[in-house]
Amino acid sequence: MGDAILGHGVAIGLALLGAVCFAGASALQHHAVRSGDPRNPPTGDGPGEIPGDVPADRPDGALSLRRLAEIVRHPRWIAGLGLAGAGSLTHAIALLLAPLRIVQPVGVLAVPIAVLLSSARSRRRPATGVLAGAVLSITGVAVFVAASAGTAASHSPPGAATLVAGVAVTGVVAVFAAVGLARSGWSRCVALATAGATAFGLVSALVRAVSQSVAAGDVGLLDPPVAGAAAGVVAAFLVGGWLVQQAYAAGAPEVVIACLTVVDPIVAVLLGAVLLGEGAATPLLTWVLLGGAALAATAGVLILAHHHPDAVAARAARPPVLRGKTL
Repeated sequence: MGDAILGHGVAIGLALLGAVCFAGASALQHHAVRSGDPRNPPTGDGPGEIPGDVPADRPDGALSLRRLAEIVRHPRWIAGLGLAGAGSLTHAIALLLAPLRIVQPVGVLAVPIAVLLSSARSRRRPATGVLAGAVLSITGVAVFVAASAGTAASHSPPGAATLVAGVAVTGVVAVFAAVGLARSGWSRCVALATAGATAFGLVSALVRAVSQSVAAGDVGLLDPPVAGAAAGVVAAFLVGGWLVQQAYAAGAPEVVIACLTVVDPIVAVLLGAVLLGEGAATPLLTWVLLGGAALAATAGVLILAHHHPDAVAARAARPPVLRGKTL
């Protein structure tokens, strides 16, 4: 029991470190997206354009391969990639030590961290809405993790359950992606962001499921099921990243941030419950507490998403007649 508590504590610390890395990566990479090719930066003189703003370069709101190639050569994007890699590594290690229901919600804290860091960098006192959102999200996550710690235990997934769940989630990603790619405007943004967040939730669930199977001795590290799951993790990560970039190009940043922060943990926690039996021994009153904590964290994230640096910059870049419209 003591070892489990220690493992959970280390996992929470690693997940928090990962959230800090993701917050820094978000700031660096989104600055690079707005800056475009460092050898040919925008002037900021166009209508509704701010210095460093790079809109989507196709009529349907998508980023072309040429634009993406320019972005990934930007030094800040590369630095952000390094931070994102560090965050992914610490998050993966956390998933080896504790159940999804404990680790995944901590990632929500990347949003308040990013917003508060932005306020500190600009040397401005955070707005009341920012403080309220930060308190709500941090409190909600803390209560959720604390309530989960005593009842969330993982078990090795049965038989081909991981494959079946992976195929089912892939189908969900494909449906949302198809809807998003077929549409434009706000519906495109929401659908693509939801598809990307679902893919990222699958990544975390696969990492945890494989680690449990290996720990239980059901499979070896070099067995085909592990290799297949590893390929699935890489594919889901790449597809999710591409979908999220397209969502950013199609709509308001606050919508993308909110979808990512809310949908990703929900998918991962649901997969943890279905695949690994996490929460099977949770009492009814604890479920009620978990539900209230999740709602509080979600409300806080939605408030903070509105004040996220990317959202503020996007609103400032809009023509006056469009300001105040979220989508």
